[in-house]
Amino acid sequence: MSQGFDLIGDVHGCGATLAALLEKMDYRPRGGVYRHPTRKAIYLGDLIDRGPRIRLAVQIARRMVEEGEAYIVMGNHEHHALAYTHPAPAGSDKRWLREHTPRHNRIIADTLHQYRDHPGEWEDTLAWFKTLPLYLEIDDFRVVHACWDAALIAALKARTANGCIDDRFLVESTEPGSEAYRIIDRLTRGPSIALPDGVAIHSGDGFTRQSFRAHFWATNPRQWGDVVFQPDNLPGHLDSRALSEDERARLGHYGPEEPVLFIGHYWCEGIPALPTDNIACLDYSAVKYGRLVAYRHDGERRLDADRFVWVDVPREENRRTSVG
Repeated sequence: MSQGFDLIGDVHGCGATLAALLEKMDYRPRGGVYRHPTRKAIYLGDLIDRGPRIRLAVQIARRMVEEGEAYIVMGNHEHHALAYTHPAPAGSDKRWLREHTPRHNRIIADTLHQYRDHPGEWEDTLAWFKTLPLYLEIDDFRVVHACWDAALIAALKARTANGCIDDRFLVESTEPGSEAYRIIDRLTRGPSIALPDGVAIHSGDGFTRQSFRAHFWATNPRQWGDVVFQPDNLPGHLDSRALSEDERARLGHYGPEEPVLFIGHYWCEGIPALPTDNIACLDYSAVKYGRLVAYRHDGERRLDADRFVWVDVPREENRRTSVG
């Protein structure tokens, strides 16, 4: 019987490091599946893209989920893969749900390259992605890739009993302004704030952005600097720019009275720390040679930074190539 959960941040293809992290937490491979005698893992999404062992990362996590040793939620990169590979409806002015622009091509390039000689495995992996829920509520805690939005989760619950998407939802989720688009965008990408015209951030992940990632738990934010949640600094003096009422309203608020929440997505840096005592972000830039981070949760209602566990990601992941 499970006595605790180990929540694991964005793996992004660092499959060998994932194996090392699991073993550090006393998971051992038996029958090709990592297992713990009393605990289960929970993956926060974004298994794919960027890293050197994408197939291995997916294999480890999928086998654990299918054997009842783990749970998982969908990340924005799994959604991107589904939209990128799904044909647009008949009569559309585009060929794919997610158009194959240079930016979109770059996001998924490493994944497509590593599955290039395994087309059947890739198709099967895409089918598995469709079974991943967008959120989890387990006991007294919650899990979502980027942002818990109660209203949009209620809307999702009204559409599906298990929090998963189907082809109809996938098609709608690429139509800006639709309910499905708002659900996917908020739950897997989180809130963001547009930069002024002519201003851009040349991000540490190699992309140029016209917006910045913002968090949703500040009690009384007044300036952009109160809510920015990314390693990249805001250009100029934009930290002190006042939040508009519309921006504050769109951020939403996850208060200290809410259940414990685990998120990934925001690529933090440094030693893992808690933004609040009921929220843990577990994305510590693994694919940028940061850390692959887990939190060992045992039902506490106020989180404890001493429960973080991590493995530094080496520049060459060459220790493992398969699950034993």
